[in-house]
Amino acid sequence: MTEISLGTHTIKSHGIKVARANLHSWLMLILLGVIDGLLNYIEPFHRFIGQDMMTDLKFPFHKDTIPMWAVPVIVVFVPFMIFGLYYYWRKDIYDLHHAVLGILYSVLLTGVITDSIKDAVGRPRPNFFYRCFPDGKAVFDQVNGDVICHGDAKIIKEGYKSFPSGHTSWSFAGLCFLSWYLSGKIRAFDRQGHVAKNCIVIIPVLVAVLIGISRVDDYWHHWTDVFAGALIGSSMAAFCYLQFFPFPHYHDGWAPHAYFKMIAEMQRNVESPESTVTPLQTNQSDIEI
Repeated sequence: MTEISLGTHTIKSHGIKVARANLHSWLMLILLGVIDGLLNYIEPFHRFIGQDMMTDLKFPFHKDTIPMWAVPVIVVFVPFMIFGLYYYWRKDIYDLHHAVLGILYSVLLTGVITDSIKDAVGRPRPNFFYRCFPDGKAVFDQVNGDVICHGDAKIIKEGYKSFPSGHTSWSFAGLCFLSWYLSGKIRAFDRQGHVAKNCIVIIPVLVAVLIGISRVDDYWHHWTDVFAGALIGSSMAAFCYLQFFPFPHYHDGWAPHAYFKMIAEMQRNVESPESTVTPLQTNQSDIEI
């Protein structure tokens, strides 16, 4: 499909129209944000932890290398900057709007799924021992043998949220979405054999992998937590991207579905039967064809 001229669909000219057409999507996005916030206030399931189970839970407890506040910056705001740069070059509000909406859906859906599983499973973190017993003196119930923690309540609560890794799932949700986005924009699968394009596409995924590895190195997660988080995040990224954009290897994989829908509507309006055509014009069209 032929690309239209640049600068014809800006925030000023079509921003309100595009936002109104997707109002229900933004309302659902707000609802997902509220749900995810509530899930963080719910007390997770306290899984039974006996004395013989503490062997794999005595790793050091220290601050994480990548704090939680840094994750949205890396996986959401950095992609926002890239979306903004592409908009500055092309002036296409359809692409900017659906890229922002898509990545927010990817991250929030991943957050709701991840936090729901965390609260339901209640798996202890590798550093649970020192969360539960900051002084190193373990105390267990005399009847059932379960732990009797005497540490900070908030730290203990987070100690039951190991599976799956939230850092990892969020990272893969945002950065894999960015990887899909970049692959479409630079035509990474144009069958021209430009391997350098693949290196650009892989960079966001590599960053997500390194964030996941940091969770194991910091002893905040087991490797299975990170693996599960990567599966959830990457799946949601693919699901949400394909809701708004075609597959990157398609010929028209560089723009969102809404862009081509708008072009089709414009063509239908131009070619509508209401337009009057004189016999002379019809003959001329036949000759040109």
